[in-house]
Amino acid sequence: MEIFLLYLKVFLVGGFICFLGQILLIKTNITSARILVLFELIGGVLEIFRLYQPIVDFASAGALVPITGFGRSLAKGAIEAVKEKGVIGIFTGGLTATSAGIACAVFFAYIFGLIFHSKTKKY
Repeated sequence: MEIFLLYLKVFLVGGFICFLGQILLIKTNITSARILVLFELIGGVLEIFRLYQPIVDFASAGALVPITGFGRSLAKGAIEAVKEKGVIGIFTGGLTATSAGIACAVFFAYIFGLIFHSKTKKY
């Protein structure tokens, strides 16, 4: 029963984040790229004010997997690097903390780009 509740929390929080993105996409003229940047910014700001950790404690992967979790990782890495290296940590910390995810994204984007032929969406 405990694992079921964990899965339910993960689904509800992650689903709610995706729901908000979909509502923004449908009801506004904001592009999907700008929504992604907005969600990264929200995750980063919530981490700066230490408001994201309670969400992670509640929903674990439901809060870490969406793009807000990536923004949180960037901010958290920068904060930790500033404590260790000073001002230069602002620029290096976020990339150090997220380098594995960025490398995987570039690698798999390249592989999928070789396999599939994307087409521009016509409106």
